[in-house]
Amino acid sequence: FRRPSRPGGEMSVAETARPVPFLDLGREYDAVAGELEPAVLEVMRAQQYVLGPAAEKFEAGVAEFIGAGHALGVGSGSDAIGLALAALDVGPGDEVVTTPLSFFSTASSIVRLGATPVFADIDPLDYLLDPRRAAAVMTRRTRALLPVHLYGQCFDFRAFDEIARPAGVAIVEDAAQAIGARRTGISAGTFGDLGCFSFYPTKNLSALGEAGLVTTMDERLAQRISHLRNHGSPRRYEHVEVGWNARLDGMQAAALSVKLQYIGGWNERRRVLAARYDEALGALDLDGELTLPFVHPDSEHVFHQYVVRARRRDDLRAHLAERGLGTEIYYPGPLHLQPCFESLGHGPGDFPVAERACEEVLALPVYAYLTEEEQDRVVAAIGSFYRGD
Repeated sequence: FRRPSRPGGEMSVAETARPVPFLDLGREYDAVAGELEPAVLEVMRAQQYVLGPAAEKFEAGVAEFIGAGHALGVGSGSDAIGLALAALDVGPGDEVVTTPLSFFSTASSIVRLGATPVFADIDPLDYLLDPRRAAAVMTRRTRALLPVHLYGQCFDFRAFDEIARPAGVAIVEDAAQAIGARRTGISAGTFGDLGCFSFYPTKNLSALGEAGLVTTMDERLAQRISHLRNHGSPRRYEHVEVGWNARLDGMQAAALSVKLQYIGGWNERRRVLAARYDEALGALDLDGELTLPFVHPDSEHVFHQYVVRARRRDDLRAHLAERGLGTEIYYPGPLHLQPCFESLGHGPGDFPVAERACEEVLALPVYAYLTEEEQDRVVAAIGSFYRGD
């Protein structure tokens, strides 16, 4: 990677005219294509397309990287959450406490099993599920807590342990956005009963399509996941229970093994870019207009997203788009207000912190191959918007 330049440095007309994509997967591909293509071709030649040696190599690599006892590749991040909950026998009549600020599959995986998602509001500082509010909605039917390591920052492990363990409630980590993240030295995916990862193409560690993984320290749960992902089958044509077709594709595993070698450096590059944003946006002196991401002192954030809170968010986004600068909103609406969850009986105002976040959050480009010049253009455009230039 190039060394960071000074924010606000001089740029040519050609540089300022080029669009700055929110994410450019082609740059990452160009960087690793020489290793990626032979690895995928090897799977094709061996014709080991589902699980197989490539999947086993990737599973072992992830387990070593984060310090997990067991890692099991599955078809997607959504599969990972569904299988994790199923391995805990979550089903009809059970409740799972989770956050209203997350991707849809966090809640839909609960519903697919016949259980009920119970939402609790988030902490306004870090957007993570508030453990005190989670404790307040737990009942005797609560089977699991499903907090999310949102945007690449880990939730407070100890706080959730204090409310879950005395009640005999399991913890399932939605670590879809947090491969390599740590809190108090503990890696995402190694603290809860089970951890769930996504390798969707936009993630820090990205597949060439859909892929996911479940981690656990528990041998029994690992065996259960292994069966459930393969039609409930420990061996061919023997089915000990009804499972899913949720196996990891061999070519995806091969591609992921190549990229796994680089994820530590890519995550560090995201932290460097985040620090540059902090410095440059902070220098704009936009207090009251723009709030920068809060990072806990004991957290190793991997900045899957660099998310600010912005007054006049939609106008700011339009201003940036007019200048060819990509942004995204994660998420424009909270889960409890999704039409398919209407039967849960929630309405506007039930989780005001999450609802307000949905009106204000804006993700800025932060991928590993973003250049400093491009980042400077984003910062300059934000400054021009709030100055009224």
